[in-house]
Amino acid sequence: MLPILFIAPSSKGGRGVFATEKIAANTVLEISPVIVFSVADRAIIEKSKLYNYIFEWGPSHKKAALGMGYVSMYNHDYNANCVYDMDFETETMTIRTIKGVKKGEELCINYNADPNDETLVWFHKTEKSRK
Repeated sequence: MLPILFIAPSSKGGRGVFATEKIAANTVLEISPVIVFSVADRAIIEKSKLYNYIFEWGPSHKKAALGMGYVSMYNHDYNANCVYDMDFETETMTIRTIKGVKKGEELCINYNADPNDETLVWFHKTEKSRK
C-alpha cells in the first residue's frame, strides 16, 4: 500500500480513501490479501454490517471476499478514478488509478467492477437518479 493514502470522512457517506499528494494514472495503489468466504458464510455475512464491505468472489461470483488493507474502504462512484483487479489464485486484490488524482481527492472504484458500467448498484436501486 502506498504511504500517500489515508482514511477520512467522505461526502459519499461514512469513510473513504484519500490521497495526500497528486497521483498519476495507472499507478498501483495497493495489492492486498483478501479473506475468502464460502457460499454458506457469505449468506450469513450478507445479513450483517459487513455486507457493504465484501466483494463477490470466484469465477461464479458466489463466494465473497473481504479486502484487507484499504480495499474494502474505497467508496463507489460511477465516474471512478480507480479500478480493482481480483486474483482468485493468490487471493489478492489490486487497486490501480485509471485517471490522474489530485492531492486531497477521494479515490473511488465502480462497484460494478467495470469503470464504464452505470448499472445501478444495490444502494441506488430504489433511487430514481444517482447523486
